[in-house]
Amino acid sequence: MSPPDLPMAEADIQWTLPARGPVAMYCLIAAEAAIFTIFVVAYIFYIGKSLTGPQPQDVLRVPIFFTICLLSSSLTIQFAVKLLRSGKVRSFALWWLLTIALGAVFLAGTAREWRHLIYDQGLTIQTNLFGTTYYSLVGLHAFHVTVGLLALVTVAIFTLLGYVRQEHAERAEVLSMYWHFVDVVWVVVFIVVYIAGR
Repeated sequence: MSPPDLPMAEADIQWTLPARGPVAMYCLIAAEAAIFTIFVVAYIFYIGKSLTGPQPQDVLRVPIFFTICLLSSSLTIQFAVKLLRSGKVRSFALWWLLTIALGAVFLAGTAREWRHLIYDQGLTIQTNLFGTTYYSLVGLHAFHVTVGLLALVTVAIFTLLGYVRQEHAERAEVLSMYWHFVDVVWVVVFIVVYIAGR
């Protein structure tokens, strides 16, 4: 007895493997999220356990402006990718460069904060448990922002040289996934370090 004929809609379904770029980025983000989780838990565990000063409430200033800059860069990179998908390469370049500028401002804010903490407040990574966990967690995030900015600058250079076209939109979107991840991580760091930890 022959099997019954499948409906036409089911017969036409073709299964294809997902694109490698997004899958690889999801795997990277999962691994990086695990690392950040360890650092966040360590920071929370050691809050208030420093035997000597300074303490977070004594030296930390809430970086509202720089946080707004970084979170805004998630919007600008999203606009940039959307414009590239539409074939508007010049507009893409402008929004992409704006994303780089916002990320650079945030990184400069982190550097300014560290200079203030080290030279004005005397807080280094060896001062106490707070210094160790603070610089480890915020430094890990700053490192990821730096890596992201280097990748964004590389794309910007290729764009200005005329090598980026509409068909590269998927690759730009994969990179934007990393940038969104960096922004989401900062929200967690901001809440843990500058709100809950003070």
